[in-house]
Amino acid sequence: MEQIIALLTLILLEVVLGLDNVIFISIVAARLPVHQQKKARRLGLILAMVMRLVLLTVISLILKLQGDLFTVFSMGISGKDLILIAGGLFLLYKSSTEIHHKMEGEDGDTSKKIKANTFADVIGQILILDLVFSVDSIITAVGMVDELWIMYAAVVVSVGVMLFASEPISKFVNNHPAFK
Repeated sequence: MEQIIALLTLILLEVVLGLDNVIFISIVAARLPVHQQKKARRLGLILAMVMRLVLLTVISLILKLQGDLFTVFSMGISGKDLILIAGGLFLLYKSSTEIHHKMEGEDGDTSKKIKANTFADVIGQILILDLVFSVDSIITAVGMVDELWIMYAAVVVSVGVMLFASEPISKFVNNHPAFK
């Protein structure tokens, strides 16, 4: 019974934390021609799921290493710290560049799609965004349960929900630019 509760809790957590991921994926995929956007969202989410499963395994191993890897200014730095620092730096970079593009008007009219990005570029950006956005939920999952299969099941189910929800969320975000 305890494992079922842990599984349901992790699924709910993954879905809630994954909603912002779907919004960002929709924004990135919107840079492609309309006929490629759905394929990019789906392929990006499926590849992201595989990456999350691998990342889940790696992070669960890293977090079991309790000792510091090195020290900076008399403060110990662990593997977990490095993961969080890298994720935070990427988020700062990505949000700064998006704000710059919006402020400089480089995106222009939101009804016009930016076609400059290739399909592979968009998939790469989706994978990087998913990597950054999944770190918090993966660390939480590793801290909540010991059984890796429960974490795997929660990731697979939550990505299934995101695949189902990506189309309506994408339409909503594209029709309501304030959410970008």
